[in-house]
Amino acid sequence: MDCMNTEFTLFKAQILHFPSETETPSSNFQFEAEGALVVEGKKIKAVGDYATLRQRFPYATEHDYAQYLLIPGLIDSHLHFPQIEMIASYGEQLMAWLENYTFPTEIKFADPEYCSMMAEVFLQQLFKNGTTTALAYATVHAHSADALFAAASAKNMALITGKICMDSAADCPDELRDSVKSSVDESQALIQKWHNKGRNQYAITPRFVPTSTPEQLAALGELARAYPDVFIQTHLSENQSEVALVAERFPQHNSYLDVYDHYGLVREKAVFGHCVHLPESSWLTLREKGATAAFCPSSNLFLGSGLFDYASAQTHKVQTVLASDIGAGTSLNMLRTYGEAYKVCQLQQHPIDALTGLYMMTQGAAVAHQLANDIGNLNPGSFADFVILNPNFDTLTALRGTHSKHISDSLFSLSILGDDRAVVDTFVAGQSMLNSTSQEKRYAMA
Repeated sequence: MDCMNTEFTLFKAQILHFPSETETPSSNFQFEAEGALVVEGKKIKAVGDYATLRQRFPYATEHDYAQYLLIPGLIDSHLHFPQIEMIASYGEQLMAWLENYTFPTEIKFADPEYCSMMAEVFLQQLFKNGTTTALAYATVHAHSADALFAAASAKNMALITGKICMDSAADCPDELRDSVKSSVDESQALIQKWHNKGRNQYAITPRFVPTSTPEQLAALGELARAYPDVFIQTHLSENQSEVALVAERFPQHNSYLDVYDHYGLVREKAVFGHCVHLPESSWLTLREKGATAAFCPSSNLFLGSGLFDYASAQTHKVQTVLASDIGAGTSLNMLRTYGEAYKVCQLQQHPIDALTGLYMMTQGAAVAHQLANDIGNLNPGSFADFVILNPNFDTLTALRGTHSKHISDSLFSLSILGDDRAVVDTFVAGQSMLNSTSQEKRYAMA
């Protein structure tokens, strides 16, 4: 029996997570049909069988979610904070979509008050869908990153973001263009202000090769060398016309990724969104440098960009994570995002099972981002970021649930049929973000 500490909180639920890194998530997971999670303050104290933990922590306050599923907080590894308001904008492929929808929206973020307001909206939408950590793009305005960091800090949320850098007169509106000097100076100031402060981490963020001059890419590479523990996030080989544009402007390089690599922007903790049209050499470079591919299935389908080659990612052992890519993506719900990934891979005769999908947005993402000591799992010592799910939230899902004989099938059906209605509550550092109620009991077992 642990000490007579009344500060422990015990969550009774079905428990599912991946305690460690694995190449076979479908067979290396922990599932407790009658489980419990014990939280002390902001951190997880214990996880396991309910009866054992109830006896070990007799004075813990209990929250009874026995009929629900408790999983780690979800990690969205590539999305755009300012684009939350332009989700579901009709038509266009990538370059025209940026010009017609993205850039006009991002211009509005020149107003700091607007940034602060939208940061709150953005985070609440994440929590509503069970996402507790995001690798998010801000805008070119430094205060947009400030606003998002400040909002996340107030909630003790793990957040990675950075101001976008883009200085190419050919592809950037005047209102969204910075310079080589301002991109470095502002990024460095944000690093010094926010990186590793609380749960915040910074990401050096060139939008993508077409919107940066060679001089800016070189300067950001130097900045990355000066701060080797910060993230790098950008886009890679999303659309065929974009790939052709890069080849036209950088004919001396062998591939799109080779441009980034030349400027020192391919390394561990570098996350490349999309990676749809990659030659063999790029898969090899991603693996060699320890970089990560962010698979954005709903966005790639919505913009008609193409199908991510998950089989090649696996063959080359490239770290691969899932991402919503809001606003071209069509849902902030990461389980639905996995459902779209399943369809993309099914078209290529290489479907992803539901447990592997969950791994790619929890422990697998945490490992790729070098954050597995803090997030992505329910291990003792990790932050108490977790989600309570109701797999049978309406008549149809309850009916479908009668046929589920294994947790993987229940998870799969939820990923295809579910939405934010399945999220009963989302906890960040031990605190409810949705203010839901639950039954509470205080025990004092002998």
